[in-house]
Amino acid sequence: MRTVFVFPTGGRAETVASLDRHLPQRRRPWVLAGSLHIDIDDEQIGYLFSDWDPDDVAAVEAALGHHPTREVQIDVSGRIDGTAEVHQLFALLLEHGGVATDDYSDRPWTLQEIESGAEFDGLRFFDFRTYHELHHERWQPQPDQCS
Repeated sequence: MRTVFVFPTGGRAETVASLDRHLPQRRRPWVLAGSLHIDIDDEQIGYLFSDWDPDDVAAVEAALGHHPTREVQIDVSGRIDGTAEVHQLFALLLEHGGVATDDYSDRPWTLQEIESGAEFDGLRFFDFRTYHELHHERWQPQPDQCS
């Protein structure tokens, strides 16, 4: 399972309404293409930042200009590539601003950087293949462990 976190600038109700409109089949968690599970977490009732490195939290705060109190978590099944689906979700969730983070780089990304294919330290956003090549690993689709 690979995970990405999205910190949209709109309010929680706006984010929920957008996900409901575009993914009406199922709610909390929302599911895209049967292999991406999307949910919202916050500091008041969830575990937001509970296992994050303080430097990573500080990077998100600096990119947004404030401390976020909620995020959209997207878990991507290891059975699929998921890149196109992840990019589709970011176009939806970040259309009014915000940033996203992934498991492979240590920086927040804007929608413009994601869509343009910008590279930082040799990686694009959600660039698991290059990450594994740089670390001498080979990515292969994996059976779901949370089915």
